[in-house]
Amino acid sequence: MKPIKCLAVVFILSLTGLLPFHIVKAEEPPNVIWVVVEDASPHISCYGETTIETPAIDRLAQEGIKFTRAFVTCPVCSPSRSAMVSGMFQTTLGAHHHRSQRVSGKWSAKSNPYAASYALPESIELIPELFRDAGYYVVNGGNAKTDYNFTQPDNLYDGKDWSGRGEGQPFFAILNWRGGKYRQAKVDNPVDPADVKLPPYYPDHPVIREDWAKYLNSWLYVDSEMAELRNRLESEGILDQTAIFFWTDHGISHARGKQFLYDEGIHVPLIARLPHAQRAGEVREDLVLHIDVVAASLRLAGIEIPDYVQGQPILDEDYRPRRRIFSARDRCDETVDMIRCVRTPKFKFIRNFLPQLSHMQPNRYKDGKEIVQTMRELYEKGELNELQSRIFQPTREVEELYDLEADPFETHNLLVGTADEQRAYRDTANVLRLALYQWMIDSADLGVFPEPILEELGKQAGSKYGLLESRRDSRLIWRILETIEAGEREDRGALVIALKDDHPAVRWWAATGIGTLKDGLPQEELTTLLNDEFAGVRIAAAQSLCSHGPSPKALKVLEKEVFSDNRVAGMFAIRGLELIGEQSQHALPTIEKAKTIPYDFTRRIADRLSRWLHP
Repeated sequence: MKPIKCLAVVFILSLTGLLPFHIVKAEEPPNVIWVVVEDASPHISCYGETTIETPAIDRLAQEGIKFTRAFVTCPVCSPSRSAMVSGMFQTTLGAHHHRSQRVSGKWSAKSNPYAASYALPESIELIPELFRDAGYYVVNGGNAKTDYNFTQPDNLYDGKDWSGRGEGQPFFAILNWRGGKYRQAKVDNPVDPADVKLPPYYPDHPVIREDWAKYLNSWLYVDSEMAELRNRLESEGILDQTAIFFWTDHGISHARGKQFLYDEGIHVPLIARLPHAQRAGEVREDLVLHIDVVAASLRLAGIEIPDYVQGQPILDEDYRPRRRIFSARDRCDETVDMIRCVRTPKFKFIRNFLPQLSHMQPNRYKDGKEIVQTMRELYEKGELNELQSRIFQPTREVEELYDLEADPFETHNLLVGTADEQRAYRDTANVLRLALYQWMIDSADLGVFPEPILEELGKQAGSKYGLLESRRDSRLIWRILETIEAGEREDRGALVIALKDDHPAVRWWAATGIGTLKDGLPQEELTTLLNDEFAGVRIAAAQSLCSHGPSPKALKVLEKEVFSDNRVAGMFAIRGLELIGEQSQHALPTIEKAKTIPYDFTRRIADRLSRWLHP
């Protein structure tokens, strides 16, 4: 442990202007608190919400720095938190899929043959470890949520409350508050559903109104928690020795929010109250990411920012604002998807890499919500308008482009607008697409590797992180992207060549792309891949063959792979059976047996498919 006195030198230097930020005089290093609220967008009064008032949070903003354009790198809990605690894009770290076979109840730690795939390399220290190394007492409080998509180091935190720290010892605390998950919160003056203002992409329906009102009530409860936190810090005499960062792990859990890259899913509040309320009332309109809090916090504590941290020190005087931010969504529970976006102050460009699948694929978590059930019922009755129906359509556009200044609710995709609009915005789309692809290369986006294949490669390498490091790997990403685009433009010749590529990820994307062809299926080449060395490729080839008509041989491959030791591959196989529709009737015994598999996400699909086959 480094002596705490060393950190005090940082503050002396800061007073002399030798460090690129200013801190009001402090005798000791500051305490650092991260308040991380679950499942909530910026529907608080200091961000313009008029239905409720949040005075405690408003006061925090008045005494601190309010960021109006703050975003998360992923709109779902575990990847967002994995990014938060590492300071890295979850796609770089290999933590981008929302929970997997590392999780208790899916494999035990001792019996998991893929444990190595979830290990962090020794070169990466998580943020709590960096603070502890610097002499801090490290806390994970509130509901003590972790939910990280990697094997958590032993004793990552010292406790659940800073009361256990040594005398004079600074603390770093992550306070996890339930926020939008606590819809049943009891508050004074609860919101009247009649007063709710719904976005235009949701129907004006009593169920939707009531849910939104309960969500706003959850913000009122958070505000009361903030008041309690402030009172405690004041009573302990440490408010002005403490930096408080307040944000949410992603947006509201609603149909277009959590799990998706619209602003409802990735735009979050972010407030930083510095010691002695320095820079009080400052409003920042530049683009920032939640991983930037990591770099800012380390700098504030005088801790060297490791090279692997991808967040930026946004409180530095010489900080150069980001021109763009990037966010990513991958598999969420049993729902396989891959979406990326790039956002500027004016435009949002969304890239759907599996456009042949619905925006609202089956998902037990989402489908269990009354709001989603209500919207599905209205959709099936034809009672939703075109905008509200869009998320339930069987397919999606490959690309979406929104003018956020003219269309803040992201309702009008300029790339499928009028001919004049498409011409006018073609160059904008080209620039943003290239920027997105370049970010995927520069950040080593592991999402280009289909998950069953990523599991195998991570197991072989001892970690997912580091699988994409060299210039050769950047060419591989381009090759994968070219294969994906070949599938979208139905370039049969390019896809057949890609089926023979030496990398399994390219072969997977080629086989998947061929499955979307209207005709001209290369039967011989796909049949050869039924014996590929990678289960993921075998599954993709089998699914594509079945999607073009009955194929007993391919069906047997899907059935066999349901029980793969690579349980993510098994989940892909059972989903493949679901996607081939009525052919899956011939696999009914396999489906029934799959309902007993230890891996929860495979069981979810098997249960759903069984109910569909036995209405």
